Amino acid sequence: MTASGENQTPRMSRRGRLCVTLGGVVLAAIVAGGILERRIHVSNLKDAAQDAAIPRVQVITAEKGPTTRTLDLPGNISAWYQAPIYAQVSGYVQMWYKDIGAKVKAGEILATIDTPGLDAQYAASKANFDVAMARYRLAQITARRWRALQGTQAVSQQEVDVQAADAEARQAEVEAARHEVSRYAALIGFKQLVAPFDGVVTSRLADVGDYVNAGGGDVSSRGTATELFSVADVHRMRVFVSVPQDYADIISPKLEGDVSVPQYPGRVFKAKFLATAKAFNAGTRTVTTELVVDNDKRELWPDSYANVHFVAPGDPDILIVPEGALVFRAQGMQVAIVDKDDRIRLHNVTVGTNLGTKVQILAGVGPQDRIVNNPSAGLLEGQKVYLVGSTPGYNDAGATATSAAVGKGDDVRAMPAGDSNASDAGVRQ
Repeated sequence: MTASGENQTPRMSRRGRLCVTLGGVVLAAIVAGGILERRIHVSNLKDAAQDAAIPRVQVITAEKGPTTRTLDLPGNISAWYQAPIYAQVSGYVQMWYKDIGAKVKAGEILATIDTPGLDAQYAASKANFDVAMARYRLAQITARRWRALQGTQAVSQQEVDVQAADAEARQAEVEAARHEVSRYAALIGFKQLVAPFDGVVTSRLADVGDYVNAGGGDVSSRGTATELFSVADVHRMRVFVSVPQDYADIISPKLEGDVSVPQYPGRVFKAKFLATAKAFNAGTRTVTTELVVDNDKRELWPDSYANVHFVAPGDPDILIVPEGALVFRAQGMQVAIVDKDDRIRLHNVTVGTNLGTKVQILAGVGPQDRIVNNPSAGLLEGQKVYLVGSTPGYNDAGATATSAAVGKGDDVRAMPAGDSNASDAGVRQ
């Protein structure tokens, strides 16, 4: 018994040590595996962070400019001639004959004014003329009699000269009286308000019994004056358009425009160039340009709002880029170009005419340059970038990406700006 017990004790001790050893090995393996896995995760995170720090950009190439340029501007339609009619004499409206919308001919009577005071003055002027004429005749007779006695002892030469001078003075009085009669006769003619030209009555502010004065129209309770009638010649219409300074080069005698008005949807009226101010408004930087459109059917009315569509030749030799590709910094206007090593190069550019969503680039960009579309403000010179493709169906028009970028499987996309099929649509982010 004693011998067998002694043999079992060492055997059990060896087993315990073996178990402890195996446990230590397993524990060490677990610890080492955890440390290795953590290092692998840290390395992967570093790689992912470094990769994420490299910006993803979408690149485009500059396009040729359009062969034609279009421009839509608001316009104001005015009558060919438009005249307010005021009273030139004081009195009361006796009768009006033409209402608003009436077609009139030049010289046609619009209204008559009753002027009893003026009539009395006209009669008095004719009476004064008769008196002056009678005195002149008497002076002539007297002067002839005194001249007959000239050279005799009956009269002196002084008295003969006085009578002759008196006859001349009476003649001058006759002329003054005659002009006074003519003046009142002209005023009597203003008792009838007439149309100055063929046209349409666009306003009537006179009614029977209204008092009018020679100050310019009917007198309101506050003493202000307005016109009695307004007549417009609408056989042709003037269209005034304010053209921005950037598009002033389209103005020429050959300029034509398509005029459309809200009351006739789908209708287009052809307008031709008539005149331009040849000076810009300092507040709006626009130049007033006048067009003319025929209005034989009297469809266009004065003071209407209109939209004027211009088509002007463009310059296809000048490259254009979307507005979103431009970057304005302290160095001036720039674009971000990706070189062959996929690094950013900032180029200063000279901008030409703004075509809406796209602008002309006069210098600084070539047709083969890869331009960053919608660059972020944080892009720096020489910075490494990844190229990504465009979002299918949104902003892939005009955008290109390298096969290497597509092969990365990146799902970073630029935000769409609108219809990519539009001829002048720019891709915006």
